[in-house]
Amino acid sequence: MKILAIDTSCDETAVAVTDGRRVLSNIIYSQILIHKKWGGVVPSLAKRAHEDRIDFVVGDALKKAANFDAVAVTQGPGLAVALEVGIKKAKELAQKYGKKLIAVNHLEGHVYSCFVQNSQGNPPIEFRFPYLALIVSGGHTELVIFKNHLQYEVIGQTVDDAAGEALDKAGKLLGLGYPAGPVIERLAKEAENKDFYHFPRPMLRSNNLNFSFSGLKTSFYYFLQRHPEEQKKIKELASSFQEAVFDTLIAKTEKAINQTGITNLLVGGGVIANQYLRTKFRQLAKKHQGSVLFPSYKHLTGDNAAMIGVVAYYKAQKGQFVFDIVGLDRVPRLGL
Repeated sequence: MKILAIDTSCDETAVAVTDGRRVLSNIIYSQILIHKKWGGVVPSLAKRAHEDRIDFVVGDALKKAANFDAVAVTQGPGLAVALEVGIKKAKELAQKYGKKLIAVNHLEGHVYSCFVQNSQGNPPIEFRFPYLALIVSGGHTELVIFKNHLQYEVIGQTVDDAAGEALDKAGKLLGLGYPAGPVIERLAKEAENKDFYHFPRPMLRSNNLNFSFSGLKTSFYYFLQRHPEEQKKIKELASSFQEAVFDTLIAKTEKAINQTGITNLLVGGGVIANQYLRTKFRQLAKKHQGSVLFPSYKHLTGDNAAMIGVVAYYKAQKGQFVFDIVGLDRVPRLGL
Protein backbone atom coordinates (compact mmCIF):
# COMPACT_ATOMS: atom_id res chain seq x y z
CA MET A 1 0.00 0.00 0.00
CA LYS A 2 1.59 3.26 -1.16
CA ILE A 3 1.00 6.21 1.12
CA LEU A 4 1.67 9.90 0.45
CA ALA A 5 2.65 11.23 3.88
CA ILE A 6 2.95 14.85 5.02
CA ASP A 7 4.59 16.28 8.15
CA THR A 8 4.58 20.01 8.96
CA SER A 9 4.74 19.72 12.74
CA CYS A 10 7.40 22.39 13.26
CA ASP A 11 10.07 23.80 10.95
CA GLU A 12 10.48 21.08 8.31
CA THR A 13 8.16 20.80 5.31
CA ALA A 14 8.35 17.06 4.72
CA VAL A 15 6.59 14.79 2.23
CA ALA A 16 7.28 11.12 1.52
CA VAL A 17 5.84 8.21 -0.41
CA THR A 18 6.08 4.91 1.45
CA ASP A 19 5.14 1.31 0.68
CA GLY A 20 4.84 -0.64 3.92
CA ARG A 21 8.10 0.16 5.71
CA ARG A 22 9.95 0.99 2.49
CA VAL A 23 10.53 4.65 1.59
CA LEU A 24 10.15 5.33 -2.13
CA SER A 25 10.73 9.06 -1.89
CA ASN A 26 11.45 11.39 1.02
CA ILE A 27 11.70 15.14 0.55
CA ILE A 28 12.50 17.51 3.41
CA TYR A 29 12.65 21.29 3.09
CA SER A 30 14.40 22.68 6.16
CA GLN A 31 13.62 26.14 7.55
CA ILE A 32 16.76 26.33 9.71
CA LEU A 33 18.20 29.28 7.79
CA ILE A 34 14.93 31.19 8.23
CA HIS A 35 14.85 30.75 12.01
CA LYS A 36 18.60 30.80 12.69
CA LYS A 37 18.89 34.56 13.12
CA TRP A 38 16.06 34.53 15.65
CA GLY A 39 17.67 31.84 17.80
CA GLY A 40 14.64 29.55 17.56
CA VAL A 41 11.48 28.77 15.62
CA VAL A 42 9.19 31.74 14.95
CA PRO A 43 5.66 30.32 14.42
CA SER A 44 4.45 32.95 11.95
CA LEU A 45 7.56 32.52 9.79
CA ALA A 46 7.24 28.73 9.99
CA LYS A 47 3.64 28.86 8.76
CA ARG A 48 4.52 31.14 5.85
CA ALA A 49 7.45 28.95 4.81
CA HIS A 50 5.27 25.82 4.91
CA GLU A 51 2.65 27.53 2.76
CA ASP A 52 5.28 28.69 0.29
CA ARG A 53 6.91 25.26 -0.11
CA ILE A 54 4.25 22.60 0.46
CA ASP A 55 3.14 22.31 -3.18
CA PHE A 56 6.73 22.12 -4.42
CA VAL A 57 7.68 19.46 -1.86
CA VAL A 58 4.59 17.35 -2.66
CA GLY A 59 5.37 17.60 -6.37
CA ASP A 60 9.00 16.68 -5.79
CA ALA A 61 8.03 13.61 -3.75
CA LEU A 62 5.63 12.43 -6.44
CA LYS A 63 8.29 12.70 -9.17
CA LYS A 64 9.98 9.62 -7.72
CA ALA A 65 6.77 7.76 -6.81
CA ALA A 66 3.84 9.01 -8.84
CA ASN A 67 1.05 6.77 -7.54
CA PHE A 68 -0.38 6.48 -4.05
CA ASP A 69 -3.31 4.68 -2.42
CA ALA A 70 -3.89 6.86 0.66
CA VAL A 71 -2.82 10.16 2.23
CA ALA A 72 -1.35 10.45 5.73
CA VAL A 73 -0.69 13.57 7.76
CA THR A 74 0.66 14.55 11.17
CA GLN A 75 -2.26 15.71 13.33
CA GLY A 76 -0.08 16.65 16.33
CA PRO A 77 1.70 17.36 18.52
CA GLY A 78 3.44 20.40 17.10
CA LEU A 79 3.06 24.08 16.30
CA ALA A 80 -0.62 24.75 15.65
CA VAL A 81 -0.05 27.11 12.71
CA ALA A 82 2.41 24.68 11.14
CA LEU A 83 0.23 21.59 11.58
CA GLU A 84 -2.62 23.49 9.95
CA VAL A 85 -0.75 23.78 6.64
CA GLY A 86 -0.06 20.07 6.34
CA ILE A 87 -3.58 19.05 7.33
CA LYS A 88 -5.12 21.46 4.84
CA LYS A 89 -2.96 20.06 2.02
CA ALA A 90 -3.66 16.43 3.03
CA LYS A 91 -7.42 17.05 2.99
CA GLU A 92 -7.14 18.70 -0.41
CA LEU A 93 -5.18 15.78 -1.89
CA ALA A 94 -7.44 13.12 -0.37
CA GLN A 95 -10.56 14.78 -1.74
CA LYS A 96 -9.04 15.64 -5.12
CA TYR A 97 -7.88 12.07 -5.81
CA GLY A 98 -10.60 10.22 -3.89
CA LYS A 99 -8.12 8.65 -1.43
CA LYS A 100 -8.55 7.65 2.19
CA LEU A 101 -6.95 9.88 4.82
CA ILE A 102 -4.94 8.69 7.85
CA ALA A 103 -4.15 10.95 10.83
CA VAL A 104 -0.85 10.17 12.60
CA ASN A 105 0.61 11.16 15.94
CA HIS A 106 4.06 12.68 15.38
CA LEU A 107 5.42 10.87 18.45
CA GLU A 108 4.35 7.53 16.96
CA GLY A 109 6.50 8.47 14.00
CA HIS A 110 9.60 8.81 16.18
CA VAL A 111 8.90 5.39 17.73
CA TYR A 112 8.55 3.75 14.31
CA SER A 113 11.50 5.67 12.83
CA CYS A 114 13.78 2.89 14.08
CA PHE A 115 12.08 0.46 11.68
CA VAL A 116 11.95 2.60 8.54
CA GLN A 117 13.62 0.98 5.51
CA ASN A 118 15.05 2.31 2.27
CA SER A 119 13.47 1.51 -1.09
CA GLN A 120 15.31 -1.83 -1.19
CA GLY A 121 13.89 -2.96 2.16
CA ASN A 122 17.04 -2.37 4.22
CA PRO A 123 17.79 -2.73 7.03
CA PRO A 124 15.68 -5.94 7.34
CA ILE A 125 14.86 -5.45 11.05
CA GLU A 126 12.02 -7.52 12.49
CA PHE A 127 9.77 -6.44 15.37
CA ARG A 128 10.43 -8.11 18.75
CA PHE A 129 7.87 -6.67 21.15
CA PRO A 130 7.83 -5.27 23.77
CA TYR A 131 10.26 -2.36 23.49
CA LEU A 132 11.22 0.41 25.87
CA ALA A 133 11.21 3.50 23.65
CA LEU A 134 12.77 6.87 24.43
CA ILE A 135 11.69 9.81 22.31
CA VAL A 136 14.28 12.55 22.71
CA SER A 137 13.90 15.67 20.59
CA GLY A 138 13.63 19.44 20.77
CA GLY A 139 10.06 19.35 21.95
CA HIS A 140 9.71 15.96 23.63
CA THR A 141 11.43 13.66 26.09
CA GLU A 142 9.25 10.62 26.79
CA LEU A 143 9.73 7.03 27.93
CA VAL A 144 7.19 4.69 26.36
CA ILE A 145 6.47 0.98 26.51
CA PHE A 146 5.87 -0.05 22.88
CA LYS A 147 3.73 -3.12 23.54
CA ASN A 148 2.66 -4.03 20.02
CA HIS A 149 1.78 -2.23 16.81
CA LEU A 150 0.08 1.07 17.70
CA GLN A 151 -0.05 0.10 21.41
CA TYR A 152 1.82 2.42 23.77
CA GLU A 153 2.06 3.17 27.46
CA VAL A 154 3.75 6.42 28.46
CA ILE A 155 5.69 5.80 31.69
CA GLY A 156 7.77 8.99 31.85
CA GLN A 157 7.82 12.43 30.28
CA THR A 158 9.31 15.86 30.72
CA VAL A 159 7.54 18.17 33.15
CA ASP A 160 9.08 21.28 31.53
CA ASP A 161 11.89 21.63 28.97
CA ALA A 162 12.72 18.72 26.70
CA ALA A 163 16.33 17.54 26.33
CA GLY A 164 16.82 19.06 22.88
CA GLU A 165 15.27 22.32 24.01
CA ALA A 166 17.66 22.46 26.98
CA LEU A 167 20.65 21.90 24.67
CA ASP A 168 19.47 24.67 22.35
CA LYS A 169 18.99 27.09 25.25
CA ALA A 170 22.45 26.32 26.62
CA GLY A 171 23.85 26.85 23.13
CA LYS A 172 22.11 30.21 22.93
CA LEU A 173 23.69 31.27 26.26
CA LEU A 174 27.07 30.28 24.83
CA GLY A 175 26.44 32.13 21.57
CA LEU A 176 26.50 28.98 19.47
CA GLY A 177 23.49 29.78 17.29
CA TYR A 178 20.47 27.65 16.43
CA PRO A 179 20.14 24.70 16.43
CA ALA A 180 22.91 24.20 18.98
CA GLY A 181 22.92 20.41 19.34
CA PRO A 182 25.38 19.58 16.52
CA VAL A 183 27.76 22.38 17.60
CA ILE A 184 27.67 21.24 21.23
CA GLU A 185 28.39 17.68 20.10
CA ARG A 186 31.47 18.84 18.16
CA LEU A 187 32.78 21.06 20.98
CA ALA A 188 32.20 18.32 23.57
CA LYS A 189 34.12 15.85 21.43
CA GLU A 190 37.03 18.29 21.24
CA ALA A 191 36.91 18.42 25.05
CA GLU A 192 36.95 14.58 25.10
CA ASN A 193 33.36 14.48 26.42
CA LYS A 194 34.52 15.19 29.95
CA ASP A 195 32.53 16.69 32.81
CA PHE A 196 34.42 19.73 34.06
CA TYR A 197 31.74 21.59 36.05
CA HIS A 198 29.36 18.91 37.36
CA PHE A 199 26.04 20.60 36.68
CA PRO A 200 22.90 19.08 38.31
CA ARG A 201 21.27 15.87 37.09
CA PRO A 202 17.57 16.73 37.59
CA MET A 203 15.05 14.35 39.19
CA LEU A 204 17.39 11.38 39.47
CA ARG A 205 16.25 10.80 43.05
CA SER A 206 12.55 10.99 42.19
CA ASN A 207 10.48 7.81 42.41
CA ASN A 208 8.99 8.34 38.96
CA LEU A 209 10.42 8.22 35.45
CA ASN A 210 9.73 11.85 34.54
CA PHE A 211 12.32 14.30 33.29
CA SER A 212 13.00 17.96 34.06
CA PHE A 213 15.67 20.07 32.36
CA SER A 214 14.51 23.56 33.33
CA GLY A 215 16.48 23.54 36.59
CA LEU A 216 19.62 22.43 34.80
CA LYS A 217 19.24 25.28 32.32
CA THR A 218 18.74 27.76 35.19
CA SER A 219 21.78 26.41 37.03
CA PHE A 220 23.85 26.81 33.87
CA TYR A 221 22.62 30.39 33.39
CA TYR A 222 23.52 31.44 36.93
CA PHE A 223 26.89 29.73 36.71
CA LEU A 224 27.73 31.85 33.67
CA GLN A 225 26.53 34.99 35.49
CA ARG A 226 28.59 34.28 38.59
CA HIS A 227 31.73 33.15 36.77
CA PRO A 228 32.23 35.43 33.74
CA GLU A 229 35.89 34.39 33.63
CA GLU A 230 34.78 30.83 32.76
CA GLN A 231 32.74 31.89 29.74
CA LYS A 232 35.76 31.67 27.47
CA LYS A 233 35.97 27.93 28.12
CA ILE A 234 33.30 27.14 25.55
CA LYS A 235 34.37 23.55 24.90
CA GLU A 236 34.48 22.64 28.59
CA LEU A 237 31.10 24.28 29.27
CA ALA A 238 29.45 22.60 26.26
CA SER A 239 30.86 19.21 27.23
CA SER A 240 29.77 19.54 30.85
CA PHE A 241 26.24 20.59 29.96
CA GLN A 242 25.90 17.77 27.44
CA GLU A 243 27.14 15.29 30.06
CA ALA A 244 24.46 16.46 32.51
CA VAL A 245 21.69 16.02 29.93
CA PHE A 246 22.93 12.65 28.67
CA ASP A 247 23.62 11.25 32.14
CA THR A 248 20.03 12.07 33.05
CA LEU A 249 18.66 10.34 29.94
CA ILE A 250 20.73 7.22 30.57
CA ALA A 251 19.95 7.07 34.29
CA LYS A 252 16.20 7.41 33.77
CA THR A 253 16.21 4.82 30.98
CA GLU A 254 18.14 2.41 33.19
CA LYS A 255 15.62 2.96 35.98
CA ALA A 256 12.86 2.14 33.46
CA ILE A 257 14.69 -1.06 32.44
CA ASN A 258 14.91 -2.10 36.09
CA GLN A 259 11.22 -1.34 36.70
CA THR A 260 9.82 -2.95 33.55
CA GLY A 261 12.33 -5.71 32.86
CA ILE A 262 12.32 -4.69 29.19
CA THR A 263 15.80 -4.69 27.66
CA ASN A 264 14.94 -4.13 23.99
CA LEU A 265 15.44 -0.37 23.55
CA LEU A 266 14.38 2.08 20.84
CA VAL A 267 15.63 5.66 20.75
CA GLY A 268 14.21 8.15 18.26
CA GLY A 269 14.16 11.92 17.83
CA GLY A 270 16.58 14.62 16.78
CA VAL A 271 18.91 14.38 19.78
CA ILE A 272 19.82 10.76 18.98
CA ALA A 273 21.68 12.00 15.89
CA ASN A 274 24.44 12.59 18.46
CA GLN A 275 26.93 9.73 18.06
CA TYR A 276 28.26 10.03 21.61
CA LEU A 277 24.75 9.55 23.00
CA ARG A 278 24.32 6.49 20.77
CA THR A 279 27.49 5.04 22.26
CA LYS A 280 26.11 5.58 25.76
CA PHE A 281 22.90 3.74 24.87
CA ARG A 282 24.81 0.87 23.29
CA GLN A 283 26.79 0.54 26.52
CA LEU A 284 23.55 0.58 28.55
CA ALA A 285 21.97 -2.13 26.39
CA LYS A 286 25.09 -4.28 26.62
CA LYS A 287 25.16 -3.87 30.42
CA HIS A 288 21.64 -5.34 30.61
CA GLN A 289 22.21 -8.01 27.91
CA GLY A 290 19.69 -6.23 25.73
CA SER A 291 19.61 -4.49 22.36
CA VAL A 292 19.10 -0.95 21.12
CA LEU A 293 17.78 0.38 17.82
CA PHE A 294 18.18 3.88 16.39
CA PRO A 295 16.85 5.35 13.14
CA SER A 296 19.02 3.78 10.44
CA TYR A 297 19.54 7.02 8.52
CA LYS A 298 20.34 10.46 9.94
CA HIS A 299 17.48 12.19 8.12
CA LEU A 300 15.06 9.97 10.08
CA THR A 301 16.15 11.37 13.45
CA GLY A 302 14.63 14.79 12.86
CA ASP A 303 11.14 15.60 11.65
CA ASN A 304 10.33 13.73 8.45
CA ALA A 305 7.33 12.32 6.62
CA ALA A 306 8.79 8.85 5.96
CA MET A 307 8.18 7.76 9.55
CA ILE A 308 4.63 9.17 9.34
CA GLY A 309 3.96 7.06 6.26
CA VAL A 310 5.20 3.90 7.99
CA VAL A 311 2.91 4.47 10.99
CA ALA A 312 0.05 5.14 8.57
CA TYR A 313 0.61 1.74 6.94
CA TYR A 314 -0.05 -0.03 10.25
CA LYS A 315 -3.05 2.19 10.95
CA ALA A 316 -4.45 1.33 7.51
CA GLN A 317 -4.02 -2.38 8.31
CA LYS A 318 -6.34 -1.84 11.27
CA GLY A 319 -8.79 0.32 9.33
CA GLN A 320 -7.93 3.45 11.30
CA PHE A 321 -8.88 6.01 8.67
CA VAL A 322 -10.34 9.50 9.04
CA PHE A 323 -14.01 9.15 8.19
CA ASP A 324 -14.84 12.86 8.55
CA ILE A 325 -12.16 14.43 6.37
CA VAL A 326 -13.64 17.92 6.56
CA GLY A 327 -13.79 17.74 10.35
CA LEU A 328 -10.17 16.67 10.87
CA ASP A 329 -8.35 19.31 12.91
CA ARG A 330 -4.91 19.83 14.39
CA VAL A 331 -4.20 18.79 18.00
CA PRO A 332 -1.06 20.74 19.04
CA ARG A 333 -0.72 18.94 22.40
CA LEU A 334 -1.65 15.45 21.19
CA GLY A 335 -0.26 12.71 23.41
CA LEU A 336 0.39 9.04 22.78
